[in-house]
Amino acid sequence: MRVLIVALIFIAGVVIAYFLTNPGDDKPLKIYNPIDVESEMVDKDLSRKGFGHTIQEFSFTDQTGKPYGSKDLKGKIYVAEYFFTTCGTICPVMNAEMQRVQAAFKGNEDFKILSFTVDPETDSVAQMKIYADSHGADAKQWHFLTGEKKDLYKLARRSFFVLKPAEAQNQGDVGSDFIHTNYFVLVDTQKRIRGYYDGTNPKEVDKLIQDVQQLMEEKN
Repeated sequence: MRVLIVALIFIAGVVIAYFLTNPGDDKPLKIYNPIDVESEMVDKDLSRKGFGHTIQEFSFTDQTGKPYGSKDLKGKIYVAEYFFTTCGTICPVMNAEMQRVQAAFKGNEDFKILSFTVDPETDSVAQMKIYADSHGADAKQWHFLTGEKKDLYKLARRSFFVLKPAEAQNQGDVGSDFIHTNYFVLVDTQKRIRGYYDGTNPKEVDKLIQDVQQLMEEKN
């Protein structure tokens, strides 16, 4: 009887150890399909809930003065944020966290970071270069983008849906002339939104880093 008990304890220990060291495959990340009710391209049947949503084509100017956009991101995984260089509240916290994201994937050509300004009147290329340098941004990986305000805002509201990431019909304060959001948006190689994260919350940024790693593994 004692031998049987010892054997059962041993087997139980082996099983527990296995599951602790082999937790199983990660669940696939959610694919977000928000609805853009303002877009002429949205399916009239809203029961589809934006099925097949992808980030629209775009091109802006980065801190080096060169154009950068969708064509440069083919096959890449990236994180996007919206900020402005003179922000003294959430933006410094967000970009300190984004520095951690950059460090986690330093030198990885398959991963990019995009920081879009919401104040292009102030955030010229020169201003963005100063800000990028002050945050140790690698210009090959972390791109600070400026351009026409209407184009930046359209992309934010109707493509990245940065104001209200929950899948709902009326997303974002469409009447506002200024966007101020703390969300980081994760986009996969197929231009699909795979996650929203509070850029001021270190635990959520840790989750972002884990999710990027998961997408990297899926890509490879």
